[in-house]
Amino acid sequence: MCALTLIAALVWAGPAAAAQGGQKLDYSLQSLKSGSSQRVIIRSKPGRRAELKLALNACGPKITAEHPLIDALSAELSAECIRYLVANDLVESVGADADVQSSASNSSGLLTTILSTIPSTIPSNTLRSTLGLSEYATGKGIGVAVIDSGISPLPAFGNRIVGFYDFMIDRVVLATTPSDEYGHGTHVAGLIGAYDSQYMGVAPEVHFLGLRVLDSNGTGRTSNVIRAIEFAVANKAKFNIQIINLSLGHMILSPAADDPLVQAVEAAVRSGLIVAVSAGNNGTNPDTGEVGYAGISSPGNAPSAITVGAANTNGTIGRGDDVVTPYSSRGPTWYDGFVKPDVVAPGHALISVTDANSDLYKKYPALQLRSGSRRYLKLSGSSMATAVTSGVIATALQASNWASSFYKMPPVHLGGNAVKAMLQYTALPLNGVDALTQGTGEINAEGSVRFAWVTSSLTANPGAFRTTPEMLTEASVIGGETRVWARHVTWGQTVLTGAGLGMGSAWAANIIWGDNVIWGDNVIWGDNIVWGENIVWGENLIWGDNVLWGDNVLWGDNIVWGENIVWGENIVWAENIVWGENIVWGENLVWGENVVWGENTDKVTTLSILGGK
Repeated sequence: MCALTLIAALVWAGPAAAAQGGQKLDYSLQSLKSGSSQRVIIRSKPGRRAELKLALNACGPKITAEHPLIDALSAELSAECIRYLVANDLVESVGADADVQSSASNSSGLLTTILSTIPSTIPSNTLRSTLGLSEYATGKGIGVAVIDSGISPLPAFGNRIVGFYDFMIDRVVLATTPSDEYGHGTHVAGLIGAYDSQYMGVAPEVHFLGLRVLDSNGTGRTSNVIRAIEFAVANKAKFNIQIINLSLGHMILSPAADDPLVQAVEAAVRSGLIVAVSAGNNGTNPDTGEVGYAGISSPGNAPSAITVGAANTNGTIGRGDDVVTPYSSRGPTWYDGFVKPDVVAPGHALISVTDANSDLYKKYPALQLRSGSRRYLKLSGSSMATAVTSGVIATALQASNWASSFYKMPPVHLGGNAVKAMLQYTALPLNGVDALTQGTGEINAEGSVRFAWVTSSLTANPGAFRTTPEMLTEASVIGGETRVWARHVTWGQTVLTGAGLGMGSAWAANIIWGDNVIWGDNVIWGDNIVWGENIVWGENLIWGDNVLWGDNVLWGDNIVWGENIVWGENIVWAENIVWGENIVWGENLVWGENVVWGENTDKVTTLSILGGK
């Protein structure tokens, strides 16, 4: 079966089956053979997990984990037992316990003046300069849970790894010494917050909670990722954690509402955490290099996740030559048609601290760099872009805390959806790039930090900045270039714009960014949404209960969405969908850690691992 037919069959069977009353299985479980067994994650109806556990006794299952955060159980079950569960009204959905893989200027003058008494010894760094961060934005006081292959206790992290737990054994949470056999998590943590004179992280004073879910090959199970998310939620106060970084994922197998990993992310955001996830590295045909769409991986399809694609800065501070990398996954998401990624961030050929004993370091000598006795690794992927974004979020949260402290007011809580909107609103759009490729644009740390400072200040003191309008300027100067912010937010399949989204009413204390969103009087839901020069979503498109991608759908450089497109709960993809000018998605379309995207950057091979990370 050619990959095009496979993809069409996947989406044809998946959503149609999911929409049928009796079908609760994800795509990978649609063709179970009698006598076989499968590790699965079973979600119960709300509040009925205990009843589900009793019902499972009839199958004699091996329960491998319980997930109270999402009312679910993980178990190894026979095909017959899985069919039994599908008929049980206790069961919401059944999904595979799928393998996940790793995906591989200054602030304003007023802010600097206010903080001028704070001592700083942060060395200069190209990545921080590219993002437009001041010396004072360091993420101090902000905790990040890195759910990955681990974190090596390198000097660059000092005593800032405040806890380390291993989730690789079913039903066991093992408190242990920080380590990282594979090396991916260490690279990610280094980009977030290494304190290193040569290659400084984005937020070099954050602290880390290391949660190991990937083995020495960069592979793990969805159920263990969910357990780690649950641990972060339960212990966020103990370790002062505000951010979860998920630079990993798997192929989307079900709608977001039925995806257990997505639901764990959504629950984490509802608990008050901010979750940054990688979009995936599935943007190009591995055989031909042809760019394609709809490659977002799970949990990048989580509505409340901050889903991040990878940009290439071409080694310059200015944004004028930045591009989205070909391998970065584009939207829309399978099944739901969500507009993802939310933003893109620098993710190509990024250098970070490493452990010389890790598998990645030893396996790819061409990626190694040295400075005296210190070792570094150069990697590419949406994993790296996600780490950069987590660092930027930490600096924005720090700025919010500054504002509250300055006005002697209680801290303003910025939830995950509010922070996502903030990052999207201040992003810097890349010229000629559609929103399914870049979201609202490339992440803008200077703008995010200033926006967080101003909006939190206005919440604490509505009269703030009346005499300093420059703080409200919706543009940033980076590398000597003045660039205007995106000034809009994508929400599901709609764009929000208008004055109310600026530094004003949409950010008042009584505004809720989430499922029940109160936007204020000045927010406009535009009728005509334009994606790039040749892509128009507007009044002629119907968003309804039945989704039909017609014969005139073209996937390629010029995306044409026909006038009769209907989006909704039942998605049908016609078999003659074209990806690019040449449909050459061969039989070897692989999701896994063995795919290496080799590119030459300054004669150093860079690595990107298929799966988003």
